[in-house]
Amino acid sequence: MKKFLLILVLIPVLSYSQSKRKKRLAEAKANAELLINLKAHIQYLSDDALEGRMTGSKGEELALQYIIAQYKQIGLEPGSDKGYIQEFDINEGKKIDAATLLQVDDKTLVLKEEYIPLAFSANKSVTGNPAIALSEAKQPWFKDLKDLLEENKTSPHFDIEAEIKKMVTAVSAKGATALFLFNTSAITDNVQFNKNDKSPLSDIPVIYLTKEGVQKYFSDNAATLSIVLNVSVSERIIKSKNITAFINNQAANTVILGAHYDHLGYGMADGMKALDTGRVIHNGADDNASGTAALIELARKLKKAAPANNNYLLLHFTGEEMGLLGSKYWTDNPTISIKPNYMINMDMVGRYDTAHKLTVGGYGTSPVWGEIFAGEKTNLALKFDSTGGGPSDHATFYRKEVPVLFLFTGSHSDYHKATDDWDKINYESEKDIVKFVYRIIEATDSKGKLGFTKTKEPPMGRSSGFKVSLGVIPDYGYTGTGMRIDGVSAGKVAAIAGLQAGDILLQLGNYTFVDVSSYMQSLGKFNKGDKTQLRIKRGKEEKVFDIVF
Repeated sequence: MKKFLLILVLIPVLSYSQSKRKKRLAEAKANAELLINLKAHIQYLSDDALEGRMTGSKGEELALQYIIAQYKQIGLEPGSDKGYIQEFDINEGKKIDAATLLQVDDKTLVLKEEYIPLAFSANKSVTGNPAIALSEAKQPWFKDLKDLLEENKTSPHFDIEAEIKKMVTAVSAKGATALFLFNTSAITDNVQFNKNDKSPLSDIPVIYLTKEGVQKYFSDNAATLSIVLNVSVSERIIKSKNITAFINNQAANTVILGAHYDHLGYGMADGMKALDTGRVIHNGADDNASGTAALIELARKLKKAAPANNNYLLLHFTGEEMGLLGSKYWTDNPTISIKPNYMINMDMVGRYDTAHKLTVGGYGTSPVWGEIFAGEKTNLALKFDSTGGGPSDHATFYRKEVPVLFLFTGSHSDYHKATDDWDKINYESEKDIVKFVYRIIEATDSKGKLGFTKTKEPPMGRSSGFKVSLGVIPDYGYTGTGMRIDGVSAGKVAAIAGLQAGDILLQLGNYTFVDVSSYMQSLGKFNKGDKTQLRIKRGKEEKVFDIVF
């Protein structure tokens, strides 16, 4: 009888022990599969065959097809009634083609350093034997901008580009075959290549000669020169594609999970340049094959067991390296009608170590995040950052007042270099990060719609090396003349002056700018403590602000 009673007592204990063992075995199997999948995704996405996944490239298209195939295999539906792909155009504006050439007495000038065609120049080939001091029919003409600049140096309404266009029309009517412009005065002329120029092309080529070019090739006004010129300027439109997938729980709110899948190609993306030299493939294993792989595997876990009180939208963005263009396009043109609850962005989550830790950005964008992380137990060393903005796709959603989290394992010596390869990824820790994000999603499931809190904006992107900053966030997708801003950092120069999101910056002191690049060049002319004026366009009205750096 005693033996029988002992057996009855032991049965629950043995059953519990077996159940626990089965659970451990199942977890070990799931971990092993997760590791295998992460490694397979990252190895494929960062293979040389994908040529660095530059936005709009064949390599990025291969990455896109791979990601969609994964979602089909997992059983996820598209995040749009048009399918998994959201296609849009990135207008990079005008560019100077490699066919552009200027030779003087059989010597070839260096493009951009010694000369530059203007964006409205005719695309033509011209030869001739002009003298700089003469203006002869059927020959190229030369014009010094000195007198024009000195006559208008006090005029706030003087537009050098408009004056040049009038000049081109006049000299073309008199038989000039090309117009070469230069400036021997000390006055800043602001003549530059405006990639966003949409005006009609002139009848003749128009070339600006830099001071270096003039000094080296055109210093003798009496000389007769042998000129060979070819101008080729074209517009570049990139067909770009975001990827969308959806888990529909018929819930009121939707959690957005994102990662960008583009990279630098051969190191030549326009928004964020490579930090090494040479035209070589930049595979971007950490940036951002790691985040892409993590998102695919997070989707797999959610498909198996998704917390029921939210829907889940998976977004893979293109154009991140060019200035968050894919996420900005999606937020302006959502593929599906949802009520966003919050957004989690994974960008560079493959190089965890205890020195860098796992940075959790966006901690301050909702009061709920503190409560969630207070109850989270993890073997990962965490570093919290309250900021909602920053140089990755979560910032786009934050500026739409959506609470965000940004998962990031830190920069490293391979960042934006050709050495960012798959064999340097910490796969074990990336597995833990995927599980960590899943637990965050579980923990928020009973919280309903998370409240939003605004945080301080960080400085724009990586350190620029400039001594001053306005404290604005550029809109990289803007295709007009000037630099439109997406946001203003609290307490910085622009905020103190009264700038607003949507303002178009046109001129800083004596320096006009036509895009982000020329704005940055202008900024480099100033030092801390300098006083100057900033001219902007707000709606149809132009305004001028006095600022102090």
